[in-house]
Amino acid sequence: MRVLGINAIFHDPAAALVVDGRVVAAAEEERFSRRKHGKRPVPFSAWELPELSAAWCLASAGIDVDALDAVAYSFDPGLCRDAADLGLSDPWDWLRVDYARRAPQFLAAALPGLDPEKVRFVPHHVAHAASAGLAAPPAGDDTAVLVLDGRGEVASHLAGVYRDGRLSPLYSQQLPHSLGLLYEDLTRHLGFLHSSDEYKVMALASYGQPRHLGQLRDLVRVTDDGGFQVERIDWSSMAKAVAAGGELAEEHADLASSVQVRLEEVILDLSRWLYDASGGATTLAMAGGVALNCVANARLAAEGPYRDVWVQPAAGDSGTALGAALHVAGELGDRSAPMAGADLGRGWSEEELEAELRRAALPYTRPASIAAEAARVLADNGIVAWYQGRSEYGPRALGHRSLLAHPGDPDTTRRMNDVKGREQFRPIAPMVRAERFAELFDGVYPSPYMLFVHRVKPEWRDRIPAVTHVDGTARVQTVHAETEPVVAELLAEFERRTGLPVVVNTSLNTAGRPMVDTPREAMELFGSAPVDLLALGPFAVHRGALGGAR
Repeated sequence: MRVLGINAIFHDPAAALVVDGRVVAAAEEERFSRRKHGKRPVPFSAWELPELSAAWCLASAGIDVDALDAVAYSFDPGLCRDAADLGLSDPWDWLRVDYARRAPQFLAAALPGLDPEKVRFVPHHVAHAASAGLAAPPAGDDTAVLVLDGRGEVASHLAGVYRDGRLSPLYSQQLPHSLGLLYEDLTRHLGFLHSSDEYKVMALASYGQPRHLGQLRDLVRVTDDGGFQVERIDWSSMAKAVAAGGELAEEHADLASSVQVRLEEVILDLSRWLYDASGGATTLAMAGGVALNCVANARLAAEGPYRDVWVQPAAGDSGTALGAALHVAGELGDRSAPMAGADLGRGWSEEELEAELRRAALPYTRPASIAAEAARVLADNGIVAWYQGRSEYGPRALGHRSLLAHPGDPDTTRRMNDVKGREQFRPIAPMVRAERFAELFDGVYPSPYMLFVHRVKPEWRDRIPAVTHVDGTARVQTVHAETEPVVAELLAEFERRTGLPVVVNTSLNTAGRPMVDTPREAMELFGSAPVDLLALGPFAVHRGALGGAR
């Protein structure tokens, strides 16, 4: 079966293609349109479809539109109710629902040749659940699944269990109660862009103390049936509102810390209820935007009842394209294969990369080992733009579209945040050779998708200060030679030169822009930022050589 998944209704529009139960392509529209998050999550944008990413998914697999068995759309307008009845202040929500009802016709116009009758609506949280429960590594038994985000049709949460590939829902929290909307409201109050900058609030929380925790425990409560309640919160009574781009103070860090800790506590309580309700499933799979909170994920893994916790790398709304496709493929009789990796986006052959370099008239070389060449530059405290293989699906750079740097220089954090044009309180993350992980870090292992924080062991904190956050943690990516051989070679060569098995890894982009996706975009970033080496596939472009000719 050939199923194309589509996410379009709120934000992060994306497309994913599943063939015979296996994910063959998935990409966010922002990587094609170059508009961060694809669009803003307002009702007036609900008609916008991931046309470019959908067309690429089909073309990459050599599949014509008329050969699709189904198109899965990750929202079901038939479940919707009036926003006022849900306790939401969104007078234009009816327009969003109306656009969703017309999605089959819109998709037929965007993908000429598509029969609108092939479009199937998948409930938003079922799509999230499928992206986790069906894509996770085999558990050997039942898999509990927890979905938490801002909102779907009428809910903000789903707890269930997958048994033999079928979802049994156990509880769904109805709106207006929402942990995702709670965090969005805080993001807005602190002067950041909601549905976009929540990760900045998580980083800021590490600088504060949870002095409002008692009050928030009264306002955000779990219920005995597996749900929760969120009362209206007067944020200004705890910290004054911040204008966009305004200055943050201690009171704002304390508020962020208070909400972060309360979020962690509620997630723990929900997970414990789910463990009991599922009959003691030992594996938990998570999705929804809240599942991108790697601090909460780490606490859940450490203190929760589960043996294993797996988080969908595209846990936000973009991942519902994948989940919707997997869900419908299952309904059509296909058994889902586990997700092999997040490198599901566009890639270019060596010949195509070299043609792009020639077209740009850039002086380049082809060293015997691009990994060794990059390691040499990094060991000399240079910054490397690392562009290899297919791009990542989801918000994390995982060694395919990355900026790399030396973790041993305390000034690296400032330099990298300057290169990217972002706030200085933001941490940068490490990638580490898998076989060396336990020597440096405590926490979830393996961690190939950078979705948990880990405690940096005390004896290493002074050795890798650039990736050690103010609270002594790091958001680690473990690199495994069998799946990422070139990155593993780079790390081994860097360790040989420096004695450090860790390299700084952050996304290959600048503030407010999507991650680099094409070779041309990689060259544009290299040309406009203080980066010392562009490692474009097997080719090397050095900053010092730009004045010469090949």
